[in-house]
Amino acid sequence: MSKVLGIIAEYNPFHNGHLYHLKSSKKLTQTDYTVAIISGNFTQRGSTSIIDKWSKTKMALENGIDLVIELPVLYSISSAENFADGAIKILNSLGIIDYLSFGSETSDIDILKNISEILYNEPIDYKKLLTKELDKGLSFPKARENALLGYIKSSSNNIKFNIEKYTNIISSPNNILGIEYLKALKKYQSNIKPICIERTGTNYNSTDISTKNSIANNSICNDLTAIGSATAIRGLIKSKDYETIKDLVPSSSYSLLMACLNDGYIVPDLNIFEKEIFYILRKMSVQEIANLPDVSEGLEFSIKKAANSCNNIDDFLNIVKSKRYTVTRLQRILLYALLNISKKDIELSKKIEKPYVRILGFNENGKRLVSQIALNHPEITLITSVKKFIDSNSNKDLQIMFDKDIFATDVYSLGFENNSFGNLDFKNGIIKYKKWDNFTLSHFFLFNL
Repeated sequence: MSKVLGIIAEYNPFHNGHLYHLKSSKKLTQTDYTVAIISGNFTQRGSTSIIDKWSKTKMALENGIDLVIELPVLYSISSAENFADGAIKILNSLGIIDYLSFGSETSDIDILKNISEILYNEPIDYKKLLTKELDKGLSFPKARENALLGYIKSSSNNIKFNIEKYTNIISSPNNILGIEYLKALKKYQSNIKPICIERTGTNYNSTDISTKNSIANNSICNDLTAIGSATAIRGLIKSKDYETIKDLVPSSSYSLLMACLNDGYIVPDLNIFEKEIFYILRKMSVQEIANLPDVSEGLEFSIKKAANSCNNIDDFLNIVKSKRYTVTRLQRILLYALLNISKKDIELSKKIEKPYVRILGFNENGKRLVSQIALNHPEITLITSVKKFIDSNSNKDLQIMFDKDIFATDVYSLGFENNSFGNLDFKNGIIKYKKWDNFTLSHFFLFNL
């Protein structure tokens, strides 16, 4: 019987590290098909995707993904917990996923499982420690990290807890997401088996580049010359160092990146919407700002004051950030304002048990998977045509969520240098990918089921 691998990613853009993760995951799980859930045009760190979701889909299909599904924007720009929860809800609902593979800074998934168990069950002693740390004015991620380490130390008589192993685990971004995936799998009593692939080369936010000789297990991807993080690659794009990028991404990704650059379809970061964001914040009342997700404890007053006294996002972040409010959290708040997303919207995303499944693209294998999902799970809302979904859908909650996706794309396209048109979700259909064995060329075209 065929086995299916699930991956949750941003692919911003798809680079050699992603290729290493994909090939390593396939080798470890011996799976026949791969499904990727990817964030759309905006990201979990509160910024833009440097290329649009259709270009990211093309990159994924070119490099071995069979089916690409979009993670709704209410999840993709949310906290790590809601990001992971939404993605796992979708993967689990498909009913075909055997494995979930994610990248992490550790190769020891048992440590991540132990931490996820604590966070899922929230023992009383842990909750007391968390409250104590939050009372110090720390950000939630830092308070949780301290509380977890404190709880683990107090439980160190249990042989499964070795405090030295845990110290650097909790603060690493990929580990944190992995822990949230494990929590969500437990929450939904999923049969999907999780595995983790240790990151090779550079760290998540590093701007360094690892050469071929320093890449672990390079035999998995013999064609890799270097690995750099997506952060490093985005920096190189902004500085127009395109030659260095050649070594950091698969050739197909490089071609697609260059096409986006030539067409003026690169959206480098949130700063491109600077004027729009300040216009919105200055127009909003303090109470309206207070209704934005992640705004609490009077932060709305600081945001309003800074919005009236700053001319750029960097200055704004420097004024408002504190040990309680991280830059990433503040960037997400700015993004919520830009996309007109409220606390009520985020709560809605948490309430929805089975989000829709928006298909962005597939190859022949992926098309078979879509047919299998539709046949075996007719209760799933599969979106293969935006217009058909809007015309036939009667679920108001799903419509609200989908409207946010449509609006997010309309806002995102304003960042293009050329052809900043709206309604791209209606104009761009499913991307179907086919590769002919007798040719080195691959072909993409739009396909509506």
